[in-house]
Amino acid sequence: MATKIKSNYRELLTKTKDSIILSTIEGLIHWDMETMMPPEAIEQRSQQLALLSRIHHKMSTDPEISERLKLIQGSSEYDFLNQIERRNVYLINKSFQEQTALPEKLVEELARQESITVSSWKKAKAKKDFNIYKSDFQKLLELNKQKAEFLMKVKGSKSPYEALIDNFEPNMSIKTITNTFDTLLGGLKSLIDKIEAHQPKQSTKTKLSASITDQRKMSQLITHTLGYDTSSAIAGGRIDETEHPFTTGYYNDVRITTHYYENDVVSSIFSVLHETGHAIYEQNLNPEWQYQPVGSTCSYGIHESQSRFYENIIGRSREFWITFLPKIQQITPTLGQIGLNQFLQLINRVERSKIRTEADEVTYNIHIIIRFEIERDLFADKIDVNDLPDIWNRKYEEYLGVEIKDDSEGIMQDTHWASGLYGYFPSYALGNIYDGQILEALNQDLPEWRNQLSQGEIKEVNSWLKEKIHNKGNYYDPEDLIEIVTGNKLNPSLFIKYLTDKYNKLYRF
Repeated sequence: MATKIKSNYRELLTKTKDSIILSTIEGLIHWDMETMMPPEAIEQRSQQLALLSRIHHKMSTDPEISERLKLIQGSSEYDFLNQIERRNVYLINKSFQEQTALPEKLVEELARQESITVSSWKKAKAKKDFNIYKSDFQKLLELNKQKAEFLMKVKGSKSPYEALIDNFEPNMSIKTITNTFDTLLGGLKSLIDKIEAHQPKQSTKTKLSASITDQRKMSQLITHTLGYDTSSAIAGGRIDETEHPFTTGYYNDVRITTHYYENDVVSSIFSVLHETGHAIYEQNLNPEWQYQPVGSTCSYGIHESQSRFYENIIGRSREFWITFLPKIQQITPTLGQIGLNQFLQLINRVERSKIRTEADEVTYNIHIIIRFEIERDLFADKIDVNDLPDIWNRKYEEYLGVEIKDDSEGIMQDTHWASGLYGYFPSYALGNIYDGQILEALNQDLPEWRNQLSQGEIKEVNSWLKEKIHNKGNYYDPEDLIEIVTGNKLNPSLFIKYLTDKYNKLYRF
């Protein structure tokens, strides 16, 4: 009997469980920093996060983990481990190698500088002046370049930036992303031209107004409708308000945030739809794998595929709004005069815009391609921090034909770089591409799902996503998972097909 290897494996999982629990604590500290923390506490919070990062790093690099891994991987009993156990060993070893490659001092300094830079970003964004936070930005960038150099060596990546991408989209190469985005960009440009030729002209985008109180009620209705519980006595979720919407949490404690604008109700509706998609994924992970590496989500791109599936493929569809529009009209009388067709054209209107989070699902991907190219060139030392605002503004004029007026709507519109999340942005567009393939598979397996949605029924779609994606956790790398679920390798053409079919129905081109 394989008693020794099983014993070593159990001890290894015990170490991993402690590290995962600590990660959830760090997540709550970050959540509090964005939602409840008083502004004066930022320096104290940076010290708290630095300490937690140092503790987490020590736990993740505990020599006993290395010893257990050696005993397991070198054991003659290794074949007695099943595939799930082997995946856990692989993921633990990968994390251990990466964590031990990073000096503890660097990890602590990164956590401290991230807190400071986010605070600096908020002040600079409010005053629309990149120069206010440029120094902190530069410090954090240099720290991330050091991190990338260490990780590149242990991961075997071809460049520092590719090593950072691997943190969010495992085993995804810059070459694959570049080729995929080139194909995507070509298809999008052609489609945008067609849509603009047929879409009704209007001087400004129509915005719908509603009180903050009514929008909060709508948010609760959205989460309840989609199956994310934020209001019952046994709720595992909640909604709070922040400058930049996000989701954080694990299994039975998953929290989302949004931002409300009285003169733009659509903004909060779709941020809640988006974040609810993230939350449903987290809460639908296989409970038998909780506190195991395999019980985490697959990748940030797969995560984005789920958030944008609920936001766009469901949330911008005619079928969803057939039953949902009358419900929000009951909450907000000011929306009572808008008809279904008018509302659908409003929420699906394609415009060359400046702000990523407000972009339609067609032009959105171009926002991501711009950020990917800037990140790639920053880490290749092809561009200088001082030139970032001008580079950003030129790319927006070239790619989207819009003029950036100030740094707040330009280089500082996102919190990702202030938070040190380099390599994250490609995941958004990859998530959209995954969605095109997931939708194709869903249509084959559940051909009546749109009819069900038009009757207010979403349970079968939720169950299908749970079985095919959510329950799989981190058992596969993202490209492998998508191929298993859809039968196809990464393929942007199916996303272009989805968009083309959708807008052809709207505008008949």
